[in-house]
Amino acid sequence: MKLAILSRNGKLYSTRRLVEAARERGHTVRVLDPLRCYMRIASDGFQMHYKGRQLTDYDAVLPRIGASITRYGTAVLRQFELMGSYTPNAAGAVLRARDKLRSHQLLAAQGIDLPTTVFGDNPDDTVDLLSMLGPPPHVIKLNEGTQGAGVMLTEKPSASRGVIEALRGLYANFLVQEFIAEAKGADLRCFVVGGQVVAAMRRQAEQGEFRSNLHRGGTAEPATADAAEQAAAVRAAKVLGLGVAGVDLLQSDRGPLILEVNSSPGLEGIETASGIDIAGKIVDYVAKSQRKHHASRRSGAASNSK
Repeated sequence: MKLAILSRNGKLYSTRRLVEAARERGHTVRVLDPLRCYMRIASDGFQMHYKGRQLTDYDAVLPRIGASITRYGTAVLRQFELMGSYTPNAAGAVLRARDKLRSHQLLAAQGIDLPTTVFGDNPDDTVDLLSMLGPPPHVIKLNEGTQGAGVMLTEKPSASRGVIEALRGLYANFLVQEFIAEAKGADLRCFVVGGQVVAAMRRQAEQGEFRSNLHRGGTAEPATADAAEQAAAVRAAKVLGLGVAGVDLLQSDRGPLILEVNSSPGLEGIETASGIDIAGKIVDYVAKSQRKHHASRRSGAASNSK
């Protein structure tokens, strides 16, 4: 398999591990900075160049697209798709997952439970908006924040209104959610590959903090997701169209709640905690799936030529 990994930094743990896993399995792999990819779009075909040379015949592409380059990165990924490359996370799926509001709407529409969420734009509606959610504490989060950045906890109605007014003054897009106190600052990260939970870790926020992200000082330990948690994680990834996903859940009195679905989940924390070669499982899944993808394309081309 000829594999491209879209990543801005080949030295990052996750990118490096995917390269190692691919080479150990005899695949050809190259890390491409998506911001150095540029494309020709025309009715007679699609082309991609990278640092002055044409990119051709990549069997598969693994996107590791950061939030700051979502728009350009997904355009590059889509171009690879149009050129025939397989990807476990298509551009449309990455965009669905990156937009918290959209992903929550899609998940809730399929009956997948999550923290109750409200969203509004006009300042005149703030009081009624918060009444739809219920009394504080409230969690206010930026719509496209990552790694716990842009997530705030407010404990009084006046504080919620103040933060909302400040964010609106900055023209920021944000959501307001119920606070799940019984989770006690812990969440469960389920790593989904090809419709299966291949590893899980429980993350615990440090004392005085409600965000369990490892980048925020949280700690991680290996965990075993129960049947309900695995089912919720797998369904969430499937609804958003992701073959590879990190699904974060909160344990509540009403069962597991989907907190977020990450299309470019980091490997370091969960590989360290679980001891599982997740990079290898991703590469094996991509190799198997791209063979099916290209066989299907050849079959379709042969049928169309008759």
